[in-house]
Amino acid sequence: MNYKLLFPTYRNRYLFASRCLKKYGPLGKGLNLGTGEGDYDPMVAAACQELVSCDINARDVAFAERLNEDLENVRYQVEDALELSFPDNSFDFILSIDVMEHVGKPARMLEEITRVLKPGGYAFISFPQYDFPWTYDPINKVLRKFTGRKIMQGAHAFGHEYLIKGADFRQWAADNKLEVVEENNLSGHLVALSEMYYTGWIQAIFKDNAGNHTGQTEKKMKLRPSLKEPGIVKLTDAFIWLDQKLFGRSNYSVGKGFVVYNPNV
Repeated sequence: MNYKLLFPTYRNRYLFASRCLKKYGPLGKGLNLGTGEGDYDPMVAAACQELVSCDINARDVAFAERLNEDLENVRYQVEDALELSFPDNSFDFILSIDVMEHVGKPARMLEEITRVLKPGGYAFISFPQYDFPWTYDPINKVLRKFTGRKIMQGAHAFGHEYLIKGADFRQWAADNKLEVVEENNLSGHLVALSEMYYTGWIQAIFKDNAGNHTGQTEKKMKLRPSLKEPGIVKLTDAFIWLDQKLFGRSNYSVGKGFVVYNPNV
């Protein structure tokens, strides 16, 4: 059972990816950049002809390959998002869900995305944003305002060394001559309140690669996802709907979801 789908922030990112794949399809060859444990890949593979799914963490890639061994149109490999091995103009679309906050040089990562994305192609990108709701992480809100410091919890859990401003991403897109087609706020004050701190603790305890980067020691006790969707996930969807209705127009959200288009020739 993939219980991660019951967490509203995770589910919101999953729904963002699903909507993009449907809206901008049919799709040819795609890249899932930062697949992690591979639990998005069945959805992505069903929306395209061919999928390359990659991550910098070899242990995660090996697990994803085992999890999705029945997917015939998916190829797995280890890749560094800052130095991709693919030729220019390789992919019709690129999906990257909450990866930029881990790579150290997010602007460089977008340069690589632009390089391997075909002219006329789309990239669907999400990340945790700098302007998160105070209900999500009041401690880091106060620390940021008065000391400029942070603790690695709340918005900075999950290995988030830094958070990304929407304005910065828009500038990086402009620098690469990418057109911003959509900018979506993902998870407002209500969802933020429901996940204050404890999700980071759960990941730190049970997720094998809790920091979402390479070089971590394998845990003896760990949880890995399956592909089965919990039946009660509709309750999470209803909660997300309510959050969107109440706070969808706020300037603050846990994450951002961008769709960018490559008009370059």
